[in-house]
This record gives sequence, structure tokens and C-alpha cells, in this order.
Amino acid sequence: MHIFFSGIGGAAIGPLALIAKQAGYEVSGSDIAASASINYLKKRGITDITIGQTTEQIEKIHTERPIDWLVYSSALPKTNPDHPELVFAKDNGIKLSRRDEFINVLIKDKNLKLIAIAGTHGKTTATAMVIWLLKQLDIPVSYSVGGKINFGEMGVFDPASKYFVYEADEYDRNFLSFFPYLSIISGLDYDHPDTYPTQASYDDAFREFIDQSGKTFAWHEDAERLGLAQDSKITVLDEKSQAIDEQLTLAGHVNRKNAWLVVEAIAHGLGSHTANLLGGMNRFPGVARRFEQIAPNIYSDYAHTPPKIAGALQQAHELAGNNVVVVYEGLHNTRQHFIKSKLANLFDEVKQLYIVPSYLAREDPSLELLPPAKLLNLLSNVSKEHAQSASLDNKLLSNIKNHAADGDLVLCLSAGGAGSLDEWMRKELL
Repeated sequence: MHIFFSGIGGAAIGPLALIAKQAGYEVSGSDIAASASINYLKKRGITDITIGQTTEQIEKIHTERPIDWLVYSSALPKTNPDHPELVFAKDNGIKLSRRDEFINVLIKDKNLKLIAIAGTHGKTTATAMVIWLLKQLDIPVSYSVGGKINFGEMGVFDPASKYFVYEADEYDRNFLSFFPYLSIISGLDYDHPDTYPTQASYDDAFREFIDQSGKTFAWHEDAERLGLAQDSKITVLDEKSQAIDEQLTLAGHVNRKNAWLVVEAIAHGLGSHTANLLGGMNRFPGVARRFEQIAPNIYSDYAHTPPKIAGALQQAHELAGNNVVVVYEGLHNTRQHFIKSKLANLFDEVKQLYIVPSYLAREDPSLELLPPAKLLNLLSNVSKEHAQSASLDNKLLSNIKNHAADGDLVLCLSAGGAGSLDEWMRKELL
């Protein structure tokens, strides 16, 4: 079967392309622009990738080797319902589906048990931690994770595995397509107002997901928010347990919380011994773009919601005290409108804050664009004293290098892909 992945360089679609190739499918794809992710896939044998998404390009591929199935991201029909690839597939009788249908077919065909990690924040890190622990236990595992890991590929199909570990995204209600054997809820807030117009509708979706799961592990504060009590299907953990910081040595309280949740889920959900897992978890090497060191004293973090940003800042202060400098690139102008009240005091404790233009994607055109100067005006007076607007240019690069040379920890908050602050940093510093 020939599967064409539209948006193959994306964090969700790219790993699936790797899995499909390893599972024996013929794989091709496209993306709107070249990126580090595209290069990553090409180095791993997926070379039939076109840059640009035109009718002519997909028609050429289909003529040479007929496409049986086109898999696309949820954002594609939302941003452009008349996208050339979608129109071509419909006109030529090619099967069309979102990524969730492909995963369900794989799980059914290969007789796998799904371990799903869902939540507003912490999904990627917790997913990587599950994969890491299963590897430490020598349990064969297939998986898809929305970030690069240095102990494996982003997506893997292992013929010997009986588990499929998946980062289950709530955007566009994707995670409701699944019926997991085991679910882990990494932490709840409220996000994606374009999919869930109210917090109540967001919470309802998570209740439905948990109801579809065989066994779920969640924090007490999240279970209480959803009105769930511990029973045979739901294990509720205490997020204030002193054991979290006493028995885990990973940097950052947020990381230690994620690690504790995963250890408990693997120990009690799969029948392993907690003591054996703690040592392995303390050796967890981390995930790309989750407090990842790019250069001495310079870090990149994917945090883009207020709780996740607060967690990244806590880790930075844990390592560098008051000498924390932040470069902030918001993810989506739409989200900046949604979280603007929570940005006010978020950066009060940092030494210096640079605000660069937000990374734009899946935008609501009816909303006013919030450039750096307008975001700065939303901050508290305390934050304004050490904040300034900036651009991805030589002046900012020089400031970052000078801060790092002076011993400051520079934390670059960037959740975008091609053309983002993260990509710019890597190009300039590596």
C-alpha cells in the first residue's frame, strides 16, 4: 500500500510516516516548506518528499506510483478546505483520513495495546518517559512521540511489540478516536478554544476520553476538576506527595511530577515494580525542545501555555537562581488573545525579557494581530521594567550571546516549526 502523508514535516505526521515505512508500507509526502524535520525523515529513508503542495506535484507522484491513502493533519482542511492535495485525492478516488484512522488500523492489524498520554501540557515529555521506561525493562514497544528523542526515533514500529505508546492530542478532538488499554493524563488546563469554545466543553472531552480508556492514571487536582473519583478504572495520585522530590532527581519539579506519574502508571498499570523504575527514570535523558541545551547557558523549550511556561521558568530558576533571561515567541496569535490576561505576571521574576513576533499558524483572521509591542503592554509594571520588543536579527543574537557569556541562563520559549525562534537559534548557534 502506498500512503501519502500531507504535512509530513509536522510533529504529529512525521513520526507516523516513519512508522508506516517500518511497518512495510510505501511512503511519500509533502510539506509547505523545507525544515529540519524534513531532513530528519530523508536521512531515515523517506526520500520521496515534495516541498510545496500543488496539484501538479501530487499528480506526478500518483502517476508514477498510484497513491492508495492520503493521511493529513487536522489543521489542513481547517486552514484550507480546498487544499490542492485534498481536492486531488477526492477527484481520484484516493482514501482520505486524519492520522487517527491510520493509527487505529495499525493497532488493530498488528494486535497492539494502546498506551495513550493525553493532557494540556506535559504530553511529549511523559510519552518519552513511558518509552524510556519500557526500553529499560527490555519490553519491545512501538510508539509515536511529538518530539525528537536521543534514545530512539520519533516514530517506531517494532514487530515484536505488544504495546503502542502514543501522544494523544486533544486538538480537533483527535484523542476521542481511541480506546486505550492504559491512559495517562499529564495535566489539565484549558486550551484550543477554536475546538472547545468553553472550558466545560474541554473538560467534557477529557471525561469522554477517560471513559473510553481501560485504565487511567491522573493527578488528584485534575480528577477533582473533572468530578472523577478513584475506582477500579481510575487511579488518582497526589501531586503534593513529598516522595516526588525525595525519590526523583531530575531537574525541574514539572519533570519530576511527569516522571512520578509515569512510574506509577507503569508500575501499577503493567505490573512492574516501582523501585526498579525509579532508578531508570532518574537516568531519563530528556526530549528535544523540552529545556534542551542548544549552547552553553542557552536553552530551548516548547512551552506555550501559561502552566507549561511557569514550569520551564521554575526549572530555569532552579538551575540559575535570579539570573534567568527569557526570549518569548508566542505560539499562534489566536492563543495570545486567549492567554493574554495570564501573561501579565508570568515573567515578573526574570532578569530580562525579549518578546519576538508570535509564530503564526491556524489563525483566526478576525482577531487583531498582537505584535511584540502590544504583548509587552499587556504585562505588569514589574515585567515591563525588564522587557523589550525584539526581532530575530543580529542585535538579538548578540544580546543572547552576551547574556550567556555573563553567566545568565537564556531560556528561549518557542513552539513553532519552520521559521521559528527555535530554528533560527539552531541555525545561528550550532
